[in-house]
Amino acid sequence: MADTIGKWAPGSSYGPVLSQTDLYLLNPTLEINPILAGTSSAFQLQFNIATGLTGGFNADVRDRELPFTAKDEPATLPRVAELVIITELSPWCTIVKNPQGVTLNDVCQAVWKEYTENNVTDKEFESLPPRVQEHIKRLAASNAAQQSGMYSGYFSPANVPSRFRRVDWLRDKVYFERLVKKDPYVKNRLGFSAPNTFVMMLY
Repeated sequence: MADTIGKWAPGSSYGPVLSQTDLYLLNPTLEINPILAGTSSAFQLQFNIATGLTGGFNADVRDRELPFTAKDEPATLPRVAELVIITELSPWCTIVKNPQGVTLNDVCQAVWKEYTENNVTDKEFESLPPRVQEHIKRLAASNAAQQSGMYSGYFSPANVPSRFRRVDWLRDKVYFERLVKKDPYVKNRLGFSAPNTFVMMLY
């Protein structure tokens, strides 16, 4: 167990950080940090994409939240300067960059900013079925009312924002579950697959 902890400890005492060129030349298999893979029994990540709040819990002690003390651990081994994250629930790519090696915190921050600082374009919104558009409008109105402190528990068309954030597109699936490798899906969607491209599962 100590070996596992040491393996993912923060710091620079690893091999070199692999660049995009290194990845294409070497084509290594990247191991995802157990916290991002959802396989850590000691710490189950709770990351809300809508708020950016991170914390976690131990599966054996669910009655208290744990601080995200592992945030500076590398996201993968070998470490990489860039990760590409997509999800089956949205059309966007999140590119996470850190020349010193992408960390768990880098992943959370990049995903949160990608989905809260960028709006859905009119064309993207119009591509959705009317029923889904309506659901997004209701959710965006509710979120806007809660943020302004005027939440009344019901949907008012007058409260609908004129622009929708990417996180609104996700509707009720705003919690990070895990990162997985799905090369056939990635290749079908992006036209290529790379060792540092992962699919984000949400719940």
